[in-house]
Amino acid sequence: MGTIIMICGKVCSGKSTYTKKVKEKYNAVVLSCDDLMLTLYDEQLGSNHNAILNKCKEYLYGLAEQTVETGTNVILDFGFWYKSERDDIRKYFNEKQIKTEIHFIHIDDATWKRNIEKRNQEVKENNVKSYYIDGNMISRFEKEFETPDNSEVDYIVDHSQ
Repeated sequence: MGTIIMICGKVCSGKSTYTKKVKEKYNAVVLSCDDLMLTLYDEQLGSNHNAILNKCKEYLYGLAEQTVETGTNVILDFGFWYKSERDDIRKYFNEKQIKTEIHFIHIDDATWKRNIEKRNQEVKENNVKSYYIDGNMISRFEKEFETPDNSEVDYIVDHSQ
């Protein structure tokens, strides 16, 4: 049976870049809510964003379970912002005898904000298909992201500069 690797970190912390490296190392399939949502829906979902995000997560959790049963590793590039979410999904998979790992991408605030500016510029120039992060979103992300403590994570990757 494969392992499910959950990538935890803020938006623009370097999760997707890290995921690409881990994908090769673990010979894994990557499942990403952002990729799925940006493929299926308009970038601006407004008040429907969270409802659609939750449906995408449910779908991808099921797909992850099916995939690891074949012996293939899976990377969930979701962010896992909330401790309760990390605890719940880890418990869910562990009850099914599926091994999980949490890889936390740590980033300092200055580097994080530079990454957001860089991504926003790439979005404006249509060089990347991603979400534009405005000031209100930054404020929300700062308030809502629950940094995991060391007991929660298996690997810490420091993207601070």
